[in-house]
Amino acid sequence: MRVPCRIVAEILALLKEKVRPGVTTLELDEFAESEVKRRSAKPAFKGYSGFPYSLCCSLNDQVVHGMPSNRELVDGDVLSIDFGAISDGFYGDAALTIPVGTVSKSAVKLIDVTEASLYAAIDAAQPANKLSDISYAVQSYVESRGFSVVRDFVGHGIGKSLHESPQIPNFGLPGRGVKLKPGMVLAIEPMINEKGPEVKVLADGWTAVTCDGGLSAHFEHTVAITQHGPEILTKI
Repeated sequence: MRVPCRIVAEILALLKEKVRPGVTTLELDEFAESEVKRRSAKPAFKGYSGFPYSLCCSLNDQVVHGMPSNRELVDGDVLSIDFGAISDGFYGDAALTIPVGTVSKSAVKLIDVTEASLYAAIDAAQPANKLSDISYAVQSYVESRGFSVVRDFVGHGIGKSLHESPQIPNFGLPGRGVKLKPGMVLAIEPMINEKGPEVKVLADGWTAVTCDGGLSAHFEHTVAITQHGPEILTKI
């Protein structure tokens, strides 16, 4: 799984450099698809349950599964990009949230807290810990800093399928669920809202937005559980 995960990490790093006012998310999508094919791999999301794009591009109050469009990015936007790749039958999956130009102080804090909560969760992904220790790490970090955890979407196992067991909520009490063991690979992905946790899915059947119009941020890594602890496969 190191190969598709490295491809995901490389392309997300390139995409981050391309995010600026005036660029469209459709241009980012086309770039990502070109880059993944150039690496002899395939985009994981395109065609998945009918999703028509290679990237999920979620803007501002969009939480996850936003569709690329011809809408140009503007100064102050908050853009979450989720990307996956398939190589030799194995999947990699990761996401990050990028400020466009100069964003509000609240947006900066939201992005920083969401990213930090991912690393708190990864630190909890130790062999012999329980699955919900990951969930608790996210929730306790985020809520203590004044933000809310999305409950309608979760992280997941990953391997020969994009979504495998177990599901990984970003909330819950510690010490519950399956025991973490070396050999497991998890896609850990906090989705955090500026205001309340409630979300709804738009008429396109994909795009999830906050119910109160607050901003949302999303970070994700594919993480292997090893005998020595968690190893981030989608980090350059």
